[in-house]
Amino acid sequence: MFQLTNDELKEKGADITVRETQGQPALWRKAFGEYLTKKTELAEFLDGISAKHPYLRVIFTGAGSSQYVGDTVIRSLTELGDTKRYRFESIGSTDIVSAPQSVLEKDTPTLLVSFGRSGNSPESVAAVDVVEQYVTSSYQLSITCAMNGALSQKLDAMSNALNYVLPPESLDLGFAMTGSFSTMTLLATLIFSQQSDAEKAEQVEWAALAAESVLSRDAEISTFLPEYVNRVVYVGSGPLAGLTREAQLKILELTAGKVATVFDSSMGLRHGPKSFINDKTALFVFASNDDYTRQYDLDLYNEVKDDGIAAQVVLIGQDVEEFSYQTNGKLHPAYQVFPSVVFAHVIALRASLNVGNTPDTPSATGTVNRVVKGVTIHPLNN
Repeated sequence: MFQLTNDELKEKGADITVRETQGQPALWRKAFGEYLTKKTELAEFLDGISAKHPYLRVIFTGAGSSQYVGDTVIRSLTELGDTKRYRFESIGSTDIVSAPQSVLEKDTPTLLVSFGRSGNSPESVAAVDVVEQYVTSSYQLSITCAMNGALSQKLDAMSNALNYVLPPESLDLGFAMTGSFSTMTLLATLIFSQQSDAEKAEQVEWAALAAESVLSRDAEISTFLPEYVNRVVYVGSGPLAGLTREAQLKILELTAGKVATVFDSSMGLRHGPKSFINDKTALFVFASNDDYTRQYDLDLYNEVKDDGIAAQVVLIGQDVEEFSYQTNGKLHPAYQVFPSVVFAHVIALRASLNVGNTPDTPSATGTVNRVVKGVTIHPLNN
């Protein structure tokens, strides 16, 4: 697929998504360089809040893929973040806006970290407004891809907020979020991880090299998804379990629901969802680099393989027997997320083409849009 000319990709309606998928390793390197120039400003903002509130509730929020950034990151930051200073949570902006009484704590100092590709989804600004109205001591940090988006403009005008805009290449033009998702995930990890800059630089570079290894093998990856496969399952553990929801969403989006998907943790799949698997199913298992955790990933992989109930069972990771991506050192599970999501992007592209869809514009009916429409934001009276 990646060997096709631009004209051939345009004919398939895939040139934008392919280009944005391929551009992710370079984008991560650029984003890391920009992070180093902005880290002092970020530290001053966060330290200023901590001077007032020694312990802070940090809510990562967004809708759809932007929410799944938070779902992934909190599993990394429980280990790498400062949990004596922060309580990390991931709550969808859709939940904050629709039922704030169920998810917000009025008297708990809260930093809302909003993710948004465009920042123009109705819930993006509404979640900020609801938190400002509902929580007594609230602060705002946005990680966005659009300098002129509604979310960016909103936070730029606030005194208790900081707006962080990613490199312009992160603003995906395709239907599905690719580089925007992975780069927002990277920045959140960098901002709140307690690793040294040297450790972060090393892990980012290794993740980029691993992703380049994945991209160079797109033809091999495509063989894992023969045309008769119409169900896909993703499982993993730790941060990779957080990633599985985003991985399956890419297939759902790019095939317009023509390929059914399920996601779960490696251990959780056995508790009912395993019944989804049949002889037209591909199961993809992300193997953790944590030695203890990997045992559970391998157990599930071997179990389904031995059952013989799936069309394809594929193990993805570093130093695994099946699909092993190559890099210069051992990735922390928090950074394994990045080559893993690129693998998922390649699979989603293949699935889209298999069902005759155009990946750049997969929703033929137009009922699902790149930026969500038709949402009414009702006033909050509290």
